[in-house]
Amino acid sequence: MSVFTRRQMLGAIAAAGAPSVVFAQPTQRSGVASPKSPRFGFEEVIDRARELAAAPFEDPPARLPEAFDKLDYDNWRDIRFRKDRALLGETGGPFRLETFHLGFLYRRAVTINMIRDGLASPIPYSPALFDYGRVKPPKDPPVNLGFAGFRLHFPLNDPDVYDEAISFLGASYFRFLGREQQYGLSARGLCVEAGTDKESFPFFREFWIETPSAGASRATIYALLDGEAATGAFHLELTPGHESVLDVRATLFPRRENVKFGLAPLTSMYLTGENDHRIQDGFRAELHDSDGLLIQTGAGEWLWRPLSNPTGARTTSFIDKDNKGFGLMQRDRAFESYQDLDLAYEARPSYFVEPREPWGDGRIELIELSTEDETNDNIVASWTPAVPPEPRKAFTYAYRITACLDLARLSPNGRAINTFRAPPRALGSSEAVTVNARRFLVDFAGGDMAYYVPDPSQVEVVATATNGQILRTSVIANSHIDGLRAMFDVSVKSGQTTDLRLFLRAGTRTLTETWTYPWTSP
Repeated sequence: MSVFTRRQMLGAIAAAGAPSVVFAQPTQRSGVASPKSPRFGFEEVIDRARELAAAPFEDPPARLPEAFDKLDYDNWRDIRFRKDRALLGETGGPFRLETFHLGFLYRRAVTINMIRDGLASPIPYSPALFDYGRVKPPKDPPVNLGFAGFRLHFPLNDPDVYDEAISFLGASYFRFLGREQQYGLSARGLCVEAGTDKESFPFFREFWIETPSAGASRATIYALLDGEAATGAFHLELTPGHESVLDVRATLFPRRENVKFGLAPLTSMYLTGENDHRIQDGFRAELHDSDGLLIQTGAGEWLWRPLSNPTGARTTSFIDKDNKGFGLMQRDRAFESYQDLDLAYEARPSYFVEPREPWGDGRIELIELSTEDETNDNIVASWTPAVPPEPRKAFTYAYRITACLDLARLSPNGRAINTFRAPPRALGSSEAVTVNARRFLVDFAGGDMAYYVPDPSQVEVVATATNGQILRTSVIANSHIDGLRAMFDVSVKSGQTTDLRLFLRAGTRTLTETWTYPWTSP
């Protein structure tokens, strides 16, 4: 599987622009009504995806003018969109549209259209749209150069300031924000054979953006996806707010049989954290955009899987039916954990995906890749159907992604907020230390945890292992988090792997989500 650098994705911070577009209006002769044109909508995007799937896949190499052909990252970022040329503002709506310039890693031209009064018109490229900084644009650039992507701005944090709310840049990647959030992880339109040597990266060929009305609270976007394994039509509705919401409806047309598709994929970075100290990075104890995978199973159970940075690629599957939701979450919101004044890891959003209709049998697949620095996105989570969609047949699904900092309705019982590992002797076990044993400590807070802090003896630790033996368990109060700390020791034969599970209960009542973790004995 390829590892994308975060400098590629953080390029979305660079400015770009678009012109004000005048849409031609149909004329009418005296006494003769002009025929009405059909309104452009999602069905037309679906038709285009269907037609693409029936034709051979084509992705011709980019041909950029020499001035843009060899831009490095810093020069590409120096090409900045002119704010006075933003689209959508002329109708009085709350959104502003800007485009990204081609160059650096973004060499595939994307067509971007505006829809007004049901008519779609492409945004034409013009050098007048950009401030080129140190870059000298060609004297006669092609009129149809196109763009690398686009972004929408919205008064997210201040009524008088247009903050970036969503951006589409590179392959099928996109990111969006809620209030007081800063970019971290990304979403993608589709994964193809992720985690294998057959992985490919479909991309958005074309976009259409509806012109919002003056009082609009949502932005509607259509996108046409293409790739060697599938085409697709995407209908996206963004509702910005404290927790911004993106509703997605997609129709795929696979080009071939038996492809492993990852639906509603999320991509993030995990370098080091309290449960994984393989990488040391000076003064910063933790470096991650997400620290765990949260799942609500079809049966309603909440699972928490801490992320890690393994020494080699690792794939974990969670078999499920009609999964209720999954997300890559950033639970640690303390600045002290990161100590990074520039990158604000504590403000990176969590993305939680919720199907809008039953998805049937399949699995949540978590891929963790090894990385040596924070510039690489090395985490992928997605839903894979048990039965691959059939070639050239429409496969439709829908879901919602919520961008949040801390959403109380997600895992409403006690949450696992810290995971630590240590040798059993680290806490002075009075019993003989078993060979190949390891101690795990998990802090739970929220839910009813505070109620049991005065008397943790009322709480039972339920710990299991698919391989090996649970040696001992205990639970104590942790007043620093107004919660409880559960501990257990596990012994596994050298070189063998076990899947660990842990939750707390009082009597027959489950008090927490289920913490789960794979561990390989040294």
